[in-house]
Amino acid sequence: MDQIDLELLKVAQDGVKLTPRPYREWGETLGITEEEVIDRLRALEQEGVVRRFAATIGHRALGIVANAMIAWIVPSDRVVATGELFAASMEVTHCYERAKAIDWPYNIYTMVHSRSREDCLRIADQLSHQSGIRDYTVLFSEREYKKISARI
Repeated sequence: MDQIDLELLKVAQDGVKLTPRPYREWGETLGITEEEVIDRLRALEQEGVVRRFAATIGHRALGIVANAMIAWIVPSDRVVATGELFAASMEVTHCYERAKAIDWPYNIYTMVHSRSREDCLRIADQLSHQSGIRDYTVLFSEREYKKISARI
């Protein structure tokens, strides 16, 4: 990865404009051709630097207003299998393992989004039945202060 790749990633993290030739515009900004932009993006993807390009959807406009983090107490010998099971669920958007704390025994965290709190609770119950993990708590989002993707 060179300086042009780094600058390309900085330009790309601001999103793709809805124009007929967005990569040409990026190239003009960087002083390279549209073809070089595409070639560099492909190379960065092959190297694992760029994992994917994806659209983000205004979920609130679609009626998805309930967000819940489900914190799970998973025995250490079941963490990998449980994490993989949760991660494979279409309803789960994020799944992480974190270290337990002295007064907080939860070690697996999943995020789910739905049209209602009841739906989020139903999803938590479904994941509990699928995994056999009964010790969990559901934490609902009350207010969003900031949400952006990671940036360079």
